[in-house]
Amino acid sequence: MLDILYQDADLVAIHKPAGLLTHRSQLDRGETRFAVQLLRDQIGHHVHPVHRLDKGTSGVLLFALDRDIARQVGSQFEAGRVGKAYLAIVRGHPPESGLIDHPLSRQKDDYEGGPASTAEAQTALTRFQRLACCALPYQVDRYPSSRYALVALQPETGRRHQLRRHLKHIAHPIIGDATYGKGRHNRLFQELFASQRLLLACTGLEIRHPRSGEPLKLCAPPAEDFAQVCRALGWATP
Repeated sequence: MLDILYQDADLVAIHKPAGLLTHRSQLDRGETRFAVQLLRDQIGHHVHPVHRLDKGTSGVLLFALDRDIARQVGSQFEAGRVGKAYLAIVRGHPPESGLIDHPLSRQKDDYEGGPASTAEAQTALTRFQRLACCALPYQVDRYPSSRYALVALQPETGRRHQLRRHLKHIAHPIIGDATYGKGRHNRLFQELFASQRLLLACTGLEIRHPRSGEPLKLCAPPAEDFAQVCRALGWATP
């Protein structure tokens, strides 16, 4: 059963676990479980995702119960009017706070034709705050210990893989990221904490309800597998 965070006559939000696809993908043809299908079967109603989370990301995932509502909420995402909050565990100790202003080339969805990305870069902005940090007594790179941090992230734009690409850009990749991260650090977390996931979680979304126009804030604490790693690193569960 999916964990339903919110439901009314127009919208339903779930706490998506890491490892679950939002919908069918050509890149994961062997997968048979999708959030769209599972939620439809659970509530007995067709659902329409208004945004997406990467397969490895856990957290708040929002659906509309009809296509018109989906278009209305989707337009808020496209216009940058949605508040988004994430947590990530990253390599190294980033500054206490900052703004990552780094344009990103457009990456196409896997169902679009043509090349996977385009040369033209789009504006991409991510704010971050360092919440906690630690050092582990294991040599992974050339240093005798390895440093990690918990960061809060607020993407102000919605480019594909924006948070993962931005954190790689500032040399603090997310742990568990097989594409943009560092394999040696990922393997250390697998060995020490049995963590097999991307350590990125969407903890909050804030939209205007498409029918009432009132603010709607959706929140989810980090999933237990994420919180377990935080505790193992000596950090209070966010």
